[in-house]
Amino acid sequence: MEAWNSLRHIRLATFDWVIDLQSLMRTGVVAWLANGKLTIGLDDPREGACAFYDIIVPRPSAQTHAVDWYLRVLPPLGVPIHRDFHWLPDRPAVAAAVQEKWRPAASRWLILQPGARWPNKRWPVEYFGELVRLLAKAQPELRFAILGSSADAELGQAIARLHPQRCLDLTGHASLPEMIEWIRLSELMVSNDTGPMHVAAALNKPVVAIFGPTDPHRTGPYGQTEAVLQLKLPCVPCLKDYCGYEKPLECLRAISPLAILAQVEQRLYENRSRLSGLSA
Repeated sequence: MEAWNSLRHIRLATFDWVIDLQSLMRTGVVAWLANGKLTIGLDDPREGACAFYDIIVPRPSAQTHAVDWYLRVLPPLGVPIHRDFHWLPDRPAVAAAVQEKWRPAASRWLILQPGARWPNKRWPVEYFGELVRLLAKAQPELRFAILGSSADAELGQAIARLHPQRCLDLTGHASLPEMIEWIRLSELMVSNDTGPMHVAAALNKPVVAIFGPTDPHRTGPYGQTEAVLQLKLPCVPCLKDYCGYEKPLECLRAISPLAILAQVEQRLYENRSRLSGLSA
């Protein structure tokens, strides 16, 4: 009943444009039922959603990043593509609330994102713990904020338990706006392939991303795909939500904490150099 009421309200709005960027069967059906004057979506063959669109936007190549593909929806609508806007503008009230609740201002923060919707996207949680140990030794002034939903609480607790003086476990405790502000105040994020990684990229924060079954050229941190670590195994990228390789999760387990440490230190150095150049 709730879904039907929502759809009824959508239809009453009489939209000029209905834009579907997911291109799944359920989103295509909803886009069609919305009964807008024009329905546009992506030419994604997975579930046949493009059958519901008036305009179908092709992907230029298999390696075109999702962001660039989404932007190609604009020209058919007469909207020019430009970059003259501010991604996720500052929210002073939320930033002040973060300072009041957690008092992060006195420390240098590195964000850890150990969760992901697919279990086979998750770098082993014990590796995150070892990375914290290595970084704490190499850069004693760093502290670590662990982000994630309440579903990631077990992962956050496992990392924080190993290093309680250096880690702040925020899994299930920070709202979406607060998560954004935590990423904004941090120096770098180490992340699996998951949503907050894209927030960090949008905020132009350095990201060290760990990829297993998915393709970073298509869905990696936008503008930072060179910072992705991914093994070259015969099955990679499989694009599946389960692992069928003879060595389960080898695509993630074979990426060592030492490899991530080296990438983190390099990116922190580059970021400090960049900020020094801006302030000179």
